[in-house]
Amino acid sequence: MKVRLKWMFGLMVSIALAISPLLLALPACAQAPQGAPSQAAAEKPQVVGSDLGLAGKIGAAIKDAPLGKGKGQIDPDAARGVFGIPGAPQVNYLLAVFWAIWVGWIFSTVGAFGGVMAGVGHMSVYGLGDYARTFKDTSPALNRTLTDSIRTSNQWLVGLSAILSVINYLKSKRLSWPLGLALGAGSIVGAFSAASLSGGKVSFSQYQGWFGFFVLVVAGFLFYETTPRGQASKKAAKAAAQAFEQTVKEKGDICLLGVCAKDWGITKSTFTFFGSEFSFNPILAFFGGVVIAAISAFIGVGGGFLYVPYLTTFVGLPMYIVAGTSALAVFISMVTSITTYIQLAGAGMDWGLVGIQLVGVFIGSMIGPRTQQYIPEIWLKRLFIVLALYVGIGYFTKGFFGQAWVPM
Repeated sequence: MKVRLKWMFGLMVSIALAISPLLLALPACAQAPQGAPSQAAAEKPQVVGSDLGLAGKIGAAIKDAPLGKGKGQIDPDAARGVFGIPGAPQVNYLLAVFWAIWVGWIFSTVGAFGGVMAGVGHMSVYGLGDYARTFKDTSPALNRTLTDSIRTSNQWLVGLSAILSVINYLKSKRLSWPLGLALGAGSIVGAFSAASLSGGKVSFSQYQGWFGFFVLVVAGFLFYETTPRGQASKKAAKAAAQAFEQTVKEKGDICLLGVCAKDWGITKSTFTFFGSEFSFNPILAFFGGVVIAAISAFIGVGGGFLYVPYLTTFVGLPMYIVAGTSALAVFISMVTSITTYIQLAGAGMDWGLVGIQLVGVFIGSMIGPRTQQYIPEIWLKRLFIVLALYVGIGYFTKGFFGQAWVPM
């Protein structure tokens, strides 16, 4: 069974690598064929002609965007919204704080889905997705730039939650830092490659569609883990989880039986957690980090939603140490990805919105590790699956078919 699970994860990795060139080729497929300009193309609309005081690629894209008050146009006299763009959605900061608390809590509790929920906030709750979509035909450059800005904004929230989670889980000995560092080393390569290659080249619809696709893939893996067959291959993880839950009920010292490194090696390292021994291959973990970080940076999330099934299915760890270990790898990936998007891709930031959300993320990330120990492991996975299915179906269908099949 363990061989089958490894084969399944390897298949997912192979598929991800196989379609990577397609992801970068998609924008080129959307370009209009070259040839004699049509009458409509000859009658070019009036453009803004000014960056309106906005720096970077956002300002440059606005300068060439069509002037007007309709969808897909810029009205310089309109009230300024997100990113300082006239006519862009204006986000209620109180709503942003509460949503960010949820982002911080879900990431620090499950070790994943913080970036996905941050993406849901920016795309759907705040309305940035529908706004960016209006420029698909009228100003593709602004459409792609806003997509990069959304991707980078998501990752700021996850980055703070990740470092806070690392500190909390390390204190309670629920983090395998050798495994986290091996994944993190690979994530540097993957995050830099994906961010530098895809920055400024992906439309919002493509981004949203692939966002949903990968979330659905993960939902399938986690659902399998909740089945009797999936549970049968997790005896050590289950025993450790039960011992952990019993210690919490008896109000024992969980730090005494926490993660303890045992043996070190290039091809095999082992550690114990609540009487059970676990092992991993650092080389495989490195390459796992490369692939996961590349996918995550492309869709603008932390990667926890892929690290979690990797750590539970491939490595066979209980959820109680997955969250912290995942957070360490995510933090390293976030530093790399954010820097690359801003410096190389020129992603614009709304620092006021990012800043107020970081306050909420801080609150949620401090609550998460303190509440996780009271939630049964199976319910953590079920919560993840429900969210993954809903978000995955909604964004996959809306991105690729133009209409979400679930309310969003």
